Amino acid sequence: MEEVKKISELFLKATGWTFVGEAPAVPKAVAVGYPHTTNWDFFIFLAVSSHFGMKFSFLAHEGLFVGPVGWLLRRLGGIPVQGGSSGTIVETAVRSVDSADRMYLAIAPEGTRAAADHWRSGFWRIADAAGVPVAMAFVDWPSKTTGFGPTPPIDGDPEAWMEQAAVFYADKQGLKPHHRGAVRLAD
Repeated sequence: MEEVKKISELFLKATGWTFVGEAPAVPKAVAVGYPHTTNWDFFIFLAVSSHFGMKFSFLAHEGLFVGPVGWLLRRLGGIPVQGGSSGTIVETAVRSVDSADRMYLAIAPEGTRAAADHWRSGFWRIADAAGVPVAMAFVDWPSKTTGFGPTPPIDGDPEAWMEQAAVFYADKQGLKPHHRGAVRLAD
């Protein structure tokens, strides 16, 4: 599947995209991908994986992991999760992070490609329970840039982390800006 990632990277470079920042200098992290406004962001995610030499994992509904599509999703780093309880999803993700020597778990914190009035807290709960930092990954369609920003440590204060995230993501726009949600956790 490295070929698919490399093709994505070459395509982005050929169409004028630039990769910025540095991969997190830790063996494990949760990487929030924001803004996530279109399915095309998945191919950017593959290109970032190739460019930075990282193997990302991602969560997807277990119903997608059937037949050839399931095989492909697993090869690309997919982790099947049951729908329903967010606690079960967090537990599954934490077990996956704990059992790996190296893992960068990519999560779209809005939980949707549509506009959301807040981020879901799962990314934070996974990182906190697994004892790993949260890397700020991004896509900015107007400037055709993608990559990484800071990777602040988890310090038990999600509000302080979110304040840093709001500043970092303030100028980042998705392909469909009207689908970009607020950078804040639910009240």
